[in-house]
Amino acid sequence: MEPETQHHHVSMKSPRSLGVVIKLGTSSIVDEKTHEPLLSNLTLIVETAVKLRKDGHKVIIVSSGAIGVGLQRMDVERRPKHISKLQALAAIGQCRLMSLWDSLFNHLRQPIAQILLTRSDISDRSRYLNAQNTIHELLDMGVIPIVNENDTLAVSEIKFGDNDTLSAITAAMVHADLLFLMTDVDCLYDKNPRTNPDAQPIEVVEDIGALVADVSQAGSSLGTGGMSTKIVAARLATSAGVTTVITRSSNPGNIHKIVRHIQGSRSPASLTTQVNHPSTASLASLNNNSDSVTGTSTPAVAVNPSSEQVPAVINRSQIPLHTRFLPSPSPVRDRYFWILHGLRPHGTLYIDQGAYKALLGKAGLLPVGVVDVEGFFAQQEAVRLCVVDKRRSTPGPDGKMWEGEAVEVGRCLTNYASAEIARIKGHQSVEIGQLLGYADSEYVAQRESVSFYNAVSRPASPVGGHRA
Repeated sequence: MEPETQHHHVSMKSPRSLGVVIKLGTSSIVDEKTHEPLLSNLTLIVETAVKLRKDGHKVIIVSSGAIGVGLQRMDVERRPKHISKLQALAAIGQCRLMSLWDSLFNHLRQPIAQILLTRSDISDRSRYLNAQNTIHELLDMGVIPIVNENDTLAVSEIKFGDNDTLSAITAAMVHADLLFLMTDVDCLYDKNPRTNPDAQPIEVVEDIGALVADVSQAGSSLGTGGMSTKIVAARLATSAGVTTVITRSSNPGNIHKIVRHIQGSRSPASLTTQVNHPSTASLASLNNNSDSVTGTSTPAVAVNPSSEQVPAVINRSQIPLHTRFLPSPSPVRDRYFWILHGLRPHGTLYIDQGAYKALLGKAGLLPVGVVDVEGFFAQQEAVRLCVVDKRRSTPGPDGKMWEGEAVEVGRCLTNYASAEIARIKGHQSVEIGQLLGYADSEYVAQRESVSFYNAVSRPASPVGGHRA
């Protein structure tokens, strides 16, 4: 594990100051039909970001829209399907998009910077830290970084898939306090308000794992994300300690009001508004031109304000509708977050209960605790860690070396390749040299290279792949 202290790191947190990441989808930037820039909306976003800066906050914008702007520039009506054409349009649109942002921010004398990332930038540890350091330096200089996926270079294997995921990883990377996922609905509801007039807004989600939402909204024809990707992004960001907010993109000024409201409490994590909401929520499938759906809500409580805090100066009735996902009380950060979410897994290790308990006790993963291995991977590549109930001495009718369900609990970087682990699994460490002819380590994975999910961020168990 490399010493993190050698890298420049400045926390975004300080009294009266919050780190705020704002994610904007393509539908917030260009018209879905004409592809013309939504100048009125963009101007409001710029004004909001500058207001936050003047209040002492550090602001990052994650901006989609390069392909949409490229479509307009080249008079192309529909988003093409061929990746080479998409990449070309992204190259055309990205420079025009940044020119537009720079022109709008320049009216308010606010400098900006462009950060283009792919998943391969995140999966390489040194590049991940370089990106982190660059963003922190820009924020210290009073600059607003504008982050986008580098669609010109990215292919499916190295794409984030959508900017919701990119915004969550960016927020976690810089230890942001707040992530705003702007969408075309006000918030989550306990029922679908289009068919249920008595639908009530859900203001706070404390346990995202218990939330079952209607995610049928697929997103705009220009973008790649829908509501389901925002729920995934909220799960990702809250697991890293970032309060995540879903609110309507057509009213960017809401962001400033919500930030001031949250800042009036002790911290984003301690804003424990008591809302008796069910665990099953429906989303308002409303378009950008719909009127806001109103509903009654329980007043928020500012907990133990201190002299260093900004008072809650906004009247309760003036707080815009939004859904706030509270951060995990035990966040996963830095290298452990990077192992879990920055790397694409190349295979799966199945371990027994004894090995799992030893890992929780801060011991390394020994080969005797490995039940089976799937996939093909090299040394120091990321793999899934799955715990099984009971190991078998011989493969069962299904070909598996265990009984019951396998539960994914985390990820790790291995000291051995998949073919090597297949030979040493179930054996004592002293036998590695005899089995392989060499012994690079007594551990299949060092403890500092193992990272576990918390209950909120744990994904569904993986589908079995090819055994090594």
